Amino acid sequence: MLRVVLCLAPGAAVQLYFFGAAVLLNLLTAGITVLACEAVCAHLSGKPVAERLLDASWLVTACLLALALPPTVPWQVMGIAAVAAVGVGKYAYGGLGNNIFNPALVGYAIVLVSFPKAMAWPTLHDGLSGATALTTFKYRGAATVADIWTPLNGFGTFGGAQWEWLNLAFMLGGLGLIAWRLIAWRIPLAMLLTIAVLAAIGYDNGSSRSYGSPLFHAFSGATMLAAFFFATDPVTHPASHKAQWLFGILAGAMTFAVRALGNYPDGAAFALLLANAITPYLDRRWSLPVKAHDQ
Repeated sequence: MLRVVLCLAPGAAVQLYFFGAAVLLNLLTAGITVLACEAVCAHLSGKPVAERLLDASWLVTACLLALALPPTVPWQVMGIAAVAAVGVGKYAYGGLGNNIFNPALVGYAIVLVSFPKAMAWPTLHDGLSGATALTTFKYRGAATVADIWTPLNGFGTFGGAQWEWLNLAFMLGGLGLIAWRLIAWRIPLAMLLTIAVLAAIGYDNGSSRSYGSPLFHAFSGATMLAAFFFATDPVTHPASHKAQWLFGILAGAMTFAVRALGNYPDGAAFALLLANAITPYLDRRWSLPVKAHDQ
């Protein structure tokens, strides 16, 4: 768990650079609220509180919530996300190891649909944020890509300079997870390849009907955070190699479908929750045990 938190550090550092001290406040608020919820839920469920706190799973949940939610989100919304993540996403199913859905995703999705205004990311100095870039692209009307995009040198031509750096940082952290053999690498690879293939099919050199280039979808929104850190929760993804490929393909296809055709600019959270729900079927259909070192 501590290695996962360490791999989140590059993304946290980039967020801190672009959004300031509010990111630290998010981390502190999420840490306190998730820790308190974990202790209360463990006590109420009759589980050893100290043991539950020492496994540090609550710390990963807190960091994921803090980095997924906007730095301007009110503390009350963060509190609701924490209660939903720990109470509903984890302990409603029996605690760590028994949950069907990624706890942090549950908390994130609940506040996303309940407090849409509070979940808007602040506008950055180039006029684009993660949600704003996807939203602007989605609701651009008859404008072409060139009409709404202001190319910058280097990063900035795909999905907004800051968010491209942020996605790159999370990708580097994800590669660290793979190097440490902490995650099933097939899942992020399948998810990212699926998004890239569908984006390439829907891209027509930037007309008003274009769904966006593969690079746009890879480096905007929460793509890398979702692919490497949310999708790879070992409790909520399938065990067999074949099922992991299918899981990643489903997550990538649904993410792109929501972005291109749905009401929300970014569909990663909903896509992964749906994939989590199908995991028990995939495990029964292809029940091939995989040892941890063989991931």
